[in-house]
Amino acid sequence: MPFANESHSSVDMNQILNGRRMRRNRHSDWSRRLIRENTITTDDLIWPIFLIDGEKKTEPVASMPGVERYSVDMAVRAAEQAAELGIPVIALFPNTDPDLRDEMGTEALNDSNLTCRALQAIKAEGFPVGLMTDVALDPYTSHGHDGLMAGDKIINDETVDQLCRQALIQAEAGSDIIAPSDMMDGRIGAIRYALDNQGFENLQIMAYSAKYASAFYGPFRDAVGSNANLKGDKRTYQMDPANTDEALKEAELDLAEGADMIMVKPGMPYLDILRRIKDTFLAPTYAYQVSGEYAMICAAAQNGWMDKDKAMMESLMAFKRAGADGVLTYFAPELAKKLNGK
Repeated sequence: MPFANESHSSVDMNQILNGRRMRRNRHSDWSRRLIRENTITTDDLIWPIFLIDGEKKTEPVASMPGVERYSVDMAVRAAEQAAELGIPVIALFPNTDPDLRDEMGTEALNDSNLTCRALQAIKAEGFPVGLMTDVALDPYTSHGHDGLMAGDKIINDETVDQLCRQALIQAEAGSDIIAPSDMMDGRIGAIRYALDNQGFENLQIMAYSAKYASAFYGPFRDAVGSNANLKGDKRTYQMDPANTDEALKEAELDLAEGADMIMVKPGMPYLDILRRIKDTFLAPTYAYQVSGEYAMICAAAQNGWMDKDKAMMESLMAFKRAGADGVLTYFAPELAKKLNGK
């Protein structure tokens, strides 16, 4: 069909664009790689794994396709795999036998608990992998909360005392990074003091600084066995999802108290928090791509609604773009294999 005005000359796009064509740099793969602002490498990955009692035993986590719980000997093999893939750190989370859980979470203070046995067994092999351990009471309490309770309230200072003892037990068992996830006030300073006093001044602390009371934790609680036990919710100590300035204050306090690294959890719904914290403090900052985020991508892929590999890579790139120095992700071994061409 002819143009309405046949005498009108063709539009001079170069004049309109003033010579500026953004697509030039996108025209080929090598060019896109050359100008890429953010990259993901295996050095960016922390792999969270779940522990169970037994020997030569793995069991799937139903709500997290592809994720398994490992007995201690199998966790050693997972650490070996991490070393072979170039993953710098694995994070250990125990699924404690219900018979060992009580109101006070006393199993957290057992130097032969699942976490401590795994630390000792992995350390004995000498793999070049850092070991990160969760400091909180929810894997050990019969009520499923991260702290001690008086009636229906979480008591802060008494909980902090117990967390310090838990951190020291993990340090003695071989932890390289203590990661308090409980969100009690003052626990970073108290744990730092306790560690330094016992000769662990070089042991790092990664603080769960901005940990939100989120719906995205459901599959994780299944994986560690705390979901069925949880009485009430965690909104009196985990952060309100509506708040951003509060997250900066939490991060500021944790760094002032001695945190070496800070974390935002969950990841994808809180990219704005991640960006603000990184820009404000310029400290090593990490995102936790939590179980619900992982499960959504896997479920959508299983239903044919999205490409799993592409969604995995794009989601992790989002964390790097928002300022994360690294990411805790259950995709870690899968992504590392792809990055290594395996």
